[in-house]
Amino acid sequence: MRASRLLQILLLLQNRGRMTSGALAEELEVAPRTILRDVDALTEAGLHIIVHQGNQGGIELGFNYRTRLTGLAGDEAEAMAMILTRPMPALEAVGLKDAGARARSKMLESFPDGVREKIETARQQFQFQEEEKAADDPRVAAIAQAIRRQQIVRLRATSKAPRTIHPIRLVYSVDGWLVVDAQAPDDPIAQGDWGNVNISAKRFGVG
Repeated sequence: MRASRLLQILLLLQNRGRMTSGALAEELEVAPRTILRDVDALTEAGLHIIVHQGNQGGIELGFNYRTRLTGLAGDEAEAMAMILTRPMPALEAVGLKDAGARARSKMLESFPDGVREKIETARQQFQFQEEEKAADDPRVAAIAQAIRRQQIVRLRATSKAPRTIHPIRLVYSVDGWLVVDAQAPDDPIAQGDWGNVNISAKRFGVG
């Protein structure tokens, strides 16, 4: 989490120039003293950061640090605004809602000022209402984690005919989620057929 915040501090200073510790703290939703500790950490890592004291003080990068993405055309900026603004319930389902919000913020700060202004204008012009949220299904997040860890999964675990799968992919469709089994990749299994799910400690594809 801290590494993520340090990168975001760099992006904010890069794009906005000198900022006070209070402004950075408000932007990142932490205490000002946390920002000062983060600045110390960045300095110890060899980054040239200048802290100005007094009423006109603030924190700024002391060299031409750049992690910018290339500029976007006007229509590309509008498209990016919609990509970054549209609600994505699938992220929450697989346990990535908070990570998605952090990624959006970092991506916005990575663009040059002119592009960010175009994106912000488009975000005001084209907006989305929250999509109706499907009922939470904890099995989705569990299988997503099993995919990341290459863990063997049993579907319909408490039935008389359980199915053991090696999950390699989740597919988000209009009819719900599908899980793809490495042993039968052309026959994805619909969410309604999962039944009780058991995640094994054993892994597949290892050895």
